[in-house]
Amino acid sequence: MNMYRLISIALIASMVACSCGNKTTTNTSTPQAESYQQVSPAFNADLAYEYVQKQVDFGPRVPNTKEHVACGDFLVSELKRYGAEVVEQKAVLTAYNGKKLNARNIIASYGEDKQERVLLFAHWDTRPYADHDKDEKNHNTPILGANDGASGVGVLLAIAKELQTKEPNVGVDIILFDAEDYGPPAFDGAEKPGDWWCLGSQYWGKNPHVKGYTAKYGILLDMVGTKEATFYREIYSKQVAPNVVEKVWSTARQLGYGKYFISKDGGGVTDDHVYVHQYRHIPSIDIIDYKIDKKNDGFFSHWHTVNDTMENIDKETLKAVGQTVLEVIYKEN
Repeated sequence: MNMYRLISIALIASMVACSCGNKTTTNTSTPQAESYQQVSPAFNADLAYEYVQKQVDFGPRVPNTKEHVACGDFLVSELKRYGAEVVEQKAVLTAYNGKKLNARNIIASYGEDKQERVLLFAHWDTRPYADHDKDEKNHNTPILGANDGASGVGVLLAIAKELQTKEPNVGVDIILFDAEDYGPPAFDGAEKPGDWWCLGSQYWGKNPHVKGYTAKYGILLDMVGTKEATFYREIYSKQVAPNVVEKVWSTARQLGYGKYFISKDGGGVTDDHVYVHQYRHIPSIDIIDYKIDKKNDGFFSHWHTVNDTMENIDKETLKAVGQTVLEVIYKEN
């Protein structure tokens, strides 16, 4: 779903530009251990799927469009309906081409009285270009972003409903970042010096909604909805939050989702988790679908194309991600 460039494992220390995801396809399913007792509420994959569909129904959610405004209003209303304290962080951000973007980070908080907090986040905007589409005529067409954008948000909205129903021991903040996917198009050719991806998380990192905001750790959901998705251990995540990576991947195995959460290293990605760590010093990880043996920069086959549509969204994948993240939260003491 995002706008980054793949970073090779060997060069991870010098993180470059922008791309989105790195994963391998290894379907070694890990059955749920009979002795493991789930502590979290059941994640509603049907609801998550419905939220993905509702976002797509608005059309492309590109900043400065009426569809973007309408979808943002919907997301705010749903989070409020689920009992969250919601803050809308609006800002005018400058894109790679000098265009001014009316951006809107949406922040929902649960258990505001709790000092120990966990941060969950995804991006809700969509790519203004289908710049990886096979048909060059589509390159300037905005994408629907069913997977690249809507899937992570759909999972977080379904999680929000459970947070209202059963309060975990930690406070939870959900941030839907804007202007993540407005980076330079692949067809532009020339490099654009600067950090032009993840503009919303960069802004929030420098201007948090709460002065001095921090969290125990952060979890980013990016492109988490396709069938047979594979979530490898992203390199930057391992570098800054190895214990969180282990916590999430081991929990997935305990729940029986080992075929999705592969216990192998993927590549490195410049994504929202990089800036959350860089500016707020919150150890953060990226759960992102990646195919080591695939083209298209390792991302799913319809990445940044006009075919990133609902036909590619799978409820079982949404369930694996949503239940794993819920379990991690509810296991916190």
